[in-house]
Amino acid sequence: MNTALQRSLLAVMLTGVLRTFAAGPEPGAVAPAFSLKNVDEKTVSLTDLAEAKAVVVVFTCNHCPFSQAYEPRLIQLQQDYADKGVKFILINPNDPKKQPEDSFEKMQKRATDKKYPFPYLYDSTQQIAKAYGANRTPEAYLLFPPEMTVQYRGRIDDNTEPGQVKKRDLKDALDLLLAGSPDQITTRVTKAFGCTIKWKE
Repeated sequence: MNTALQRSLLAVMLTGVLRTFAAGPEPGAVAPAFSLKNVDEKTVSLTDLAEAKAVVVVFTCNHCPFSQAYEPRLIQLQQDYADKGVKFILINPNDPKKQPEDSFEKMQKRATDKKYPFPYLYDSTQQIAKAYGANRTPEAYLLFPPEMTVQYRGRIDDNTEPGQVKKRDLKDALDLLLAGSPDQITTRVTKAFGCTIKWKE
């Protein structure tokens, strides 16, 4: 584990990362709609994905070591599930005045450098993150089209170190949803861990 991530993990433990959930859609509720600017300057709307088999919305950012740790896993998940009709959408809600690494221009560079296979949207007003009740990066929401009902929300899995993962919460829920058994998703809410969203003053 790199030093930056170790420091962030320690800070998280000291400040109590396992938060009480903010207001946001509970499992079974319809997820808030959005239309946000992608790194290619085009607008992407949640309604554009009504034909998908499943949609995964992840609030994330550039600078956070937790987001960086999960980035390869998210890329791999999108590649693995693309042929199954699954669409991943990443959203950066951070205030670039507080964290310059999360500016739109830096988002564009990272998406290009890392060859993102999914949209990377900028929540410039932070209203979408607030509507979803997101507080951490990364924080994931599994949605069931066409109504976009929330099937799962929370962490991606239980460990930043891939070799130490024991519970793949998001993937397990996604597999059950694609198998036509959303009622068998037993874990629908977990506590996301990561960096706090950098809210505007």
